[in-house]
Amino acid sequence: MTVTTITSREFNQDTSGAKKAAAKGPVFITDRGQPAHVLLTIEDYMRLSKGDVSLADALAQRDADFDFEPPRLGSGLIKPANLD
Repeated sequence: MTVTTITSREFNQDTSGAKKAAAKGPVFITDRGQPAHVLLTIEDYMRLSKGDVSLADALAQRDADFDFEPPRLGSGLIKPANLD
């Protein structure tokens, strides 16, 4: 599976290219550098929307090829409990 990321402008200028890329894996479409939409084939959408595959199963697929780097929590987010 190939994950593709394109800008909204690229999507508007080459929709058929985005559709071809979606045949190989999800296409993330960004707005101002942030992921905003995902383009999937109908087969992938139906498989995911039926609930046959959990998120954990989807991430554990052997042929999955994508990076997942969650943001680190900054300091100050966790505070000690006030027991007064």
